[in-house]
Amino acid sequence: MRIALFISGGGTTMEAIIKACHKGEINNVIPALIIASSEDAGGIKKALNLGIPKEDIVVMSPKSFKNRNEFGEALIKECKTRQVDFIGQYGWLVKTPDNVCKEYEGMIINQHPGPLDNGRPDFGGKGMYGMRVHKARLEFVRRVDHDFWTEATAHRVTPVFDEGKIIKTKQVPIFKNDTAESLQARVLPIEHEVQIEVLKDFANNKVVEFTRDEPLILYGEEDILEECKRLAIEKYPNG
Repeated sequence: MRIALFISGGGTTMEAIIKACHKGEINNVIPALIIASSEDAGGIKKALNLGIPKEDIVVMSPKSFKNRNEFGEALIKECKTRQVDFIGQYGWLVKTPDNVCKEYEGMIINQHPGPLDNGRPDFGGKGMYGMRVHKARLEFVRRVDHDFWTEATAHRVTPVFDEGKIIKTKQVPIFKNDTAESLQARVLPIEHEVQIEVLKDFANNKVVEFTRDEPLILYGEEDILEECKRLAIEKYPNG
């Protein structure tokens, strides 16, 4: 399985995946392409240091294209040139164009740092990424006084932010003295584990979608959730 790794920042998950491939921890998976949405993405240097050829590390910002469809066509072209079978979004902050979602339907996934709940209120959606997710989850569980945990999540990518089917999750406890920063530090290595396990599942045709039996957000807690999201965005304007 030849994979493209889409990044926007430091590329720590990308780094963990490439190292796992090099060590043979993930069989039958080849990192064929890195696409960064900014030339300032720290993950570019990491990819070079890990031996990814310079010609297979592409910087592509949507701002450089006339519209989202043209941006998507360029992404698809880079993937097809390298015979990419699978796309992983690892800290990719750009909204993936609809034509890319269609071209790689079922074979494009996203890394999310908090709990999601398909079709019901959750800690995803527009503007919910990075530290914002950790802050919102932390504030929420303290206000409702239950479910003192968060989750590292992998889910399918669709044209709507964070609404694709959940594939895999792992819970991480929330402690009394946690801050958004300490929670992020504890969740990040678990995110790496989740994404590596998902690649193994895809490579071995063992992907199983996950559905919650009980809603993540209970009846009457919806307004609390939205307030926590709003506060998180204010606290972390840059994510």
